[in-house]
Amino acid sequence: MTEERSRSETSKGMHVMSGDQAKKPLLLTNVKPIAFGAGTQEGATDILVTADGRIAEIGPSLSVSQDVTRIDGKGAFISPGWVDLHVHIWHGGTDISIRPSECGLERGVTTLVDAGSAGEANFHGFREYIIEPSRERIKAFLNLGSIGLVACNRVAELRDIRDIDLDRILEVYAENSEHIVGIKVRASHVITGSWGVTPVKLGKKIAKILKVPMMVHVGEPPALYDEVLEILGPGDVVTHCFNGKAGSSIMEDEDLFNLAERCASEGIRLDIGHGGASFSFKVAEAAIGRGLLPFSISTDLHGHSMNFPVWDLATTMSKLLSVGMPFDKVVEAVTHAPASVIKLSMENRLSVGSQAEFTIFDLVDSDLEATDSNGDVSVLNKLFEPRYAVMGADAFAASRYVPRARKLVRHSHGYSYR
Repeated sequence: MTEERSRSETSKGMHVMSGDQAKKPLLLTNVKPIAFGAGTQEGATDILVTADGRIAEIGPSLSVSQDVTRIDGKGAFISPGWVDLHVHIWHGGTDISIRPSECGLERGVTTLVDAGSAGEANFHGFREYIIEPSRERIKAFLNLGSIGLVACNRVAELRDIRDIDLDRILEVYAENSEHIVGIKVRASHVITGSWGVTPVKLGKKIAKILKVPMMVHVGEPPALYDEVLEILGPGDVVTHCFNGKAGSSIMEDEDLFNLAERCASEGIRLDIGHGGASFSFKVAEAAIGRGLLPFSISTDLHGHSMNFPVWDLATTMSKLLSVGMPFDKVVEAVTHAPASVIKLSMENRLSVGSQAEFTIFDLVDSDLEATDSNGDVSVLNKLFEPRYAVMGADAFAASRYVPRARKLVRHSHGYSYR
């Protein structure tokens, strides 16, 4: 089943207005384009989308005589559809994953990239039960470990070489190359024990064979963040780049910071990957203050991070804005930047004849208190507020996630809030 066909055939529920079902064109009025590249007209405009989902006309105050579905943007921004480069959405296939709908179109996100929830042994299920039925575009990094995150952290996927099957990885990629965008490795002693950086080297070899990027999770050493950066090359991704973990923070080691700067300048992508344990306001503010911006902003949303402290992509974007990342760079970090990692073209996204795929959002004043992964609290004076996600002639109402009351959960090793 093709990607476009899959989304159109399953585009049911949740949307406010559907051009396909009503057989009507879609008219977006009073929206301000951003992040569409040089030559885009400034100021508010209207966009007419045909019933088959293609842009028919662009201009201020369009006069449209035909029967259309109208959405008044009320001066909101419109950008290419947002891309979240790091989520966990193999719902039912792993013990931490959420449903795509919980972090996708309902949150203004049109493309979700699962970061290694599935390995070669269970990717077929992820494709059949998650990728193909979903309204959102879904891509995936294939976990180097065969079992993926079936029982995340309770049963580590990279304990030793027996957890990796090179032949099967190559086979599964060949069968799913339209879905798999790279290899994912979690380089942390919680996962690999004393195996150190060896899985990263193995993952890089496989990524070279397949000619795809590798995404590496950096966390509790070993492996060292420094060692990981030395193995990676242009196009590869370091996720959790601004974590605040001891031994893995780029602000506690000047040599590491300098190495990260050099690697970023050479094309290694620094990705936020907020998650429950991997984003620090202090580290991000200090790094950005010194001119080291993240390449992409992602959430690392899963069942243990969505309700606290991440919430959604818009809130994560707002956190980066609050620590000094410029507005236009924040928008680029959820559109053009992650799209380039997964080879999703952003060319001519606002041109007559192109398939419509947009996020409509506001930037509003706020006094919201938000928390990072270390428990530090910051007041967000500005908030990204998604209003609609547009896929073809379908417009889906979108909003930020409203967290539920947190529960104190008992584990074998203590207690935590969820």
